[in-house]
Amino acid sequence: MTELCKGGELYDEIVNRGKLEEKEAALLMKQILMSVNYMHENNVIHRDLKPENILLEGNKDFAQIKIIDFGTAIKVQSKDEELSDKIGTPYYIAPEILTQKYTYKCDIWSCGVIAYILLTG
Repeated sequence: MTELCKGGELYDEIVNRGKLEEKEAALLMKQILMSVNYMHENNVIHRDLKPENILLEGNKDFAQIKIIDFGTAIKVQSKDEELSDKIGTPYYIAPEILTQKYTYKCDIWSCGVIAYILLTG
């Protein structure tokens, strides 16, 4: 089933608005972190979280998001399984990925980068 998200990419919204208000950024980050937590509870590591891979619903009040592009995602046996593939978008990847010894926590790093971008533009 394919869904239509008329709000477009979060990246485009950041470019159009510049930085977001703290309240808006908090609302977005709550949704992103809840989504990432759901993935991790199901042993899925996205490995390429970035504003381009977050879609907004039709309304621009950030009421609902969709995380997309699971092409680099991987299902692991446990959250703490160590991975070694160098994968992801350079500005958003955790430093551990470069040492080729990382876990699900690489997604949390990417969330921190996203939060920084939301607040600074």
